[in-house]
Amino acid sequence: MYKENRISHFLGSIVCIAEKTAPTGVQKYMVIDGQQRLTTLTLVLIALRDSLTPDSNISEEKINVSFLTNQFETGDDKYKLLLTDEDKNILISLIDKRPIPEKTESRLLEAYNYFKTQISKDMISHSDLFESTGKLLTVIITLERGQDDPQAIFESLNSTGKALSSSDLIRNYILMGLENDRQISLYNTIWRPMEKLFGHNIDELMDWFIRDYLTMKLSRIPKIDHIYDEFKSWTINAPFASIEELVHDLFDFASIYTNLVLLKETDLNLLAYYKQIKELHMDVITPFLMQVIYDQKKNLITYEELIEILKLSISYVLRRSICEIPTNSMNKTFATFMNGVDKKDYLNSVKAIYVLKDSYREFPSDKKFIEAFVSKELYKARNRNYVLERLENYDNKSPIIIDNLTIEHIMPQNSNLSSEWIDVLGSDYERVHDEYLHTIGNLTLTGYNSEMSDKPFIDKLNMKGGFKETCA
Repeated sequence: MYKENRISHFLGSIVCIAEKTAPTGVQKYMVIDGQQRLTTLTLVLIALRDSLTPDSNISEEKINVSFLTNQFETGDDKYKLLLTDEDKNILISLIDKRPIPEKTESRLLEAYNYFKTQISKDMISHSDLFESTGKLLTVIITLERGQDDPQAIFESLNSTGKALSSSDLIRNYILMGLENDRQISLYNTIWRPMEKLFGHNIDELMDWFIRDYLTMKLSRIPKIDHIYDEFKSWTINAPFASIEELVHDLFDFASIYTNLVLLKETDLNLLAYYKQIKELHMDVITPFLMQVIYDQKKNLITYEELIEILKLSISYVLRRSICEIPTNSMNKTFATFMNGVDKKDYLNSVKAIYVLKDSYREFPSDKKFIEAFVSKELYKARNRNYVLERLENYDNKSPIIIDNLTIEHIMPQNSNLSSEWIDVLGSDYERVHDEYLHTIGNLTLTGYNSEMSDKPFIDKLNMKGGFKETCA
């Protein structure tokens, strides 16, 4: 902008709501659109201030008093811009030049350090950079609480730029209409702790959580790009007496979701089943299991009954996979599953629903499963490692860690079989090789894959780490 000799640059609009005025002190505004632009500009000014040299014709005090702080105020009122949670403390530390612990991970710090690095390259003088910030133009739109609809304006503004995540829109939808004190309290005590459950990749993970949450509540699956609209429609008749009840419900299910999907569960027995669910890529079952786990926490079923339902659900998904039953029906199966559950006879009704499913939704019988299992080319299946690990560790008091092992074909994959293998397989060896190569009977786990290679069966049986030693 400066090099192009432009008179000004339009930074965009800033939309805010004026908080109640006080007879003394600072007039405060809640920014509902433009936070990122204000934060970025503030970081540029801090980086510029911290890069000044004795011969600069700009003083630190000028930047501080003009753009960063309110000279005669204390506490939070001292700062012209306040952010939320950890970002708030980091920005204040940067403004006040307080030390920040090493290895602190923060986008604010990354941006600040980037700006300092660029300023140090002297591509533009300190005074020219400072003058350029004065050429930035903006339009301030101040809404009146109780008169204007800040959420409608926010949605309109959001539709013209980079779209926010559904969870961002939902957060604003829930909080924006509240009085400031109530809004801050609800955000700090419930919403922000809920966001923390999701770790760093908050937006994407929370969007998928809210989709599963709505699937559970609506008994149908909303499209991922319509989550916000679906959520707004659902809340109109949602059975909550207050916004606080709604947010508490979201938090309760977010805790269950992150324990299940992100494997944060502290109960090791439950965690073992959650890991199996993750290994089998059972994403479609999440809405159903969220409700079952919630009901167990509310004592509608016992812990043992929860475990039984987890086992049944894992068996259902695995058996269908082995029997190669198309999976496209399972989304609807689990979205509507709870509709048939009798909560007065919870476990038995779940069992009945599974047993009575037929056609493309069937729960394969033992006979059908075994027939498919022995002949399936398991090596080519997505869940092959899961099956082999479960077989290896079944009733094993010293379970193995499959990550340290690889899959060994007992009868070699090499179609150019040695004379020893041809003798073992017989005159029909080509058919036998083709038919059984990738089936369960020809697969095992080993740490000696390269050593075994294409060796004859008797050698693999007796070598160090061989089948005889493994079985012993």
